[in-house]
Order: sequence, then C-alpha cells, then structure tokens
Amino acid sequence: MAALAKPRVLLEGLAIGESPRWHDGRLWLCNWGVGEIVAVGLDGSSEVMARGPKALGWSIGWLPDGRMLITGEELMRVESDGERVSHADLGHISPYGWNELTVDGRGNVYVNTINFDFADFNAVLTTGKAPGKIALVTPDGEAREVASEIAFPNGMVVTPDNATLIVAESFAQRLTAFDIASDGSLSNRRTWAEPVGPDGICLDADGCIWASSGAMVNDCARIRKGGEVLDRIELDRSCFATMLGGPDRRTLFMLVADWGGPESVDDVIAARTGQVLVVDAPASGVGWP
Repeated sequence: MAALAKPRVLLEGLAIGESPRWHDGRLWLCNWGVGEIVAVGLDGSSEVMARGPKALGWSIGWLPDGRMLITGEELMRVESDGERVSHADLGHISPYGWNELTVDGRGNVYVNTINFDFADFNAVLTTGKAPGKIALVTPDGEAREVASEIAFPNGMVVTPDNATLIVAESFAQRLTAFDIASDGSLSNRRTWAEPVGPDGICLDADGCIWASSGAMVNDCARIRKGGEVLDRIELDRSCFATMLGGPDRRTLFMLVADWGGPESVDDVIAARTGQVLVVDAPASGVGWP
C-alpha cells in the first residue's frame, strides 16, 4: 500500500461540503447547511453559483444539454433562463426526499433516497434496517424504482461503458454494484468491496474507487474491487466525498470537515471546518459523475 503526498488546502470555511462535481473547468460542490452551490477554480478562487436547499442531504448534476439538476425534497431542474421546475415526480417512490444523483452517458438520471426521516438516523442505524432506494428517470421522463433495500445510499458512480452502477451503502460499510440494462434497469446486485466507510465516491481509469476506507476515522483510500486498499491519505477530519478533476482528471479533490455525528449538525455547520483538499492522483477519473 502506498502513501501519497500530503494534500494541500484549496478552499476552507465551508460548512459541510458535499457532492463534488468536475464541471466546465471547475469543481462544483454543495455547501450543506447554508444552501450554497459553489464553484472552485484550481487557483482556489470560488464563487456561489446558485442556491440549494438549506437542509442536509442534496446533490447536483447536469443533463447532457447542460441544464442543472438539484435534489432535495424533490428532483428539480434549472432551465436556461434560471427558472426552476420539477424534473420528475418521484413522490410515488418515496416521500422522504432525494440525496445523491448521477447522470450517465445516455442521459439516464439515477437518484437515491435514504427513505426515512433523518431525525431517526440513530434508530435506523442500530436496527440494521435498509429502507433506501434508487430511482431512475429516463431521458423521456419516465420515473421508476430500480433498486431497494439499500442501507443508507450515498455516492454513486456509473462506469464509462454505462454498464455498471456502484453505490455506497454507508450503514452496511460496503460498495454495491449493479448491472445496467439497455433500458436503465439495475440487476445482478453484488458486493463490490467491504468493509469500507463510503460516502461520496469517484472512479478512476484503473477501476478503483476513492472513498474512506473505514479502517480509521479520518482517511481517504483508493480501493480496488474486492476491498484491497492500494493508496491511503491520512486526514485530520472526516472525508465526506471525493472527485477526480482537473484538465486531465488527475487531481483528487477531497471534501472534509469535522464531524461528531447527526446530533452535532448545528455545531458542525456553525464551526465552518469544511475544506476542499487536493492531491495528485495515480490514475485519471472516468465515468459519471
């Protein structure tokens, strides 16, 4: 196992940075708790590009035509003139809102939901229940459930051949893979790696995923299918999400913040310990997002 160079701080002063995306030459992220969508350049300059929900648990992405999607209580689309409209009605799948999303190379939108009230976080964690779901919105607007019984679904990636979706099951400490059919349906559910500590994830050209390893409280690891850790970066705070970007997608971005559990959310947001860290990666990013 290799140890990479010490990462540098690109941006600090965030509340809880999540859902990083490399888009249009910059890193875009959701600043949870303050309802900001922030874009950060490689020089560290940043600006608030749009507003998002002030609550926790939402994400961003883009359709092939460049329109932005924002999750939250529902899946919203930002039109070219800035108007926000409902992208799809998902209420028949879950009433609890939507967390992570990714748009694959064919324009299929995958969104997931923890499918319980976040106030019951600890209760659901201790019971071992897995109520989470993944929904699919096809380019023609059809919305349907494609996976269930997910143990707190978090980050998702789609491989560059559009053949496999991998989702982080945070409560189960595993990465789970599905085959993607031509109509976007998911099948052949299997464990991709365990035990890990996954939240937001990204995929590289060697077929490895960057996520917390779960072996120690604060780290970011490059994990091979099956669970072997190839590289590990020690951190001084929790890693919430990762993304590979930059001109050749060889820059690893890590969104980190101090974290004391769901009961400390207000204190975490007020403390503004969130940072974007960067380090050179051994392989370039691939797939979606």
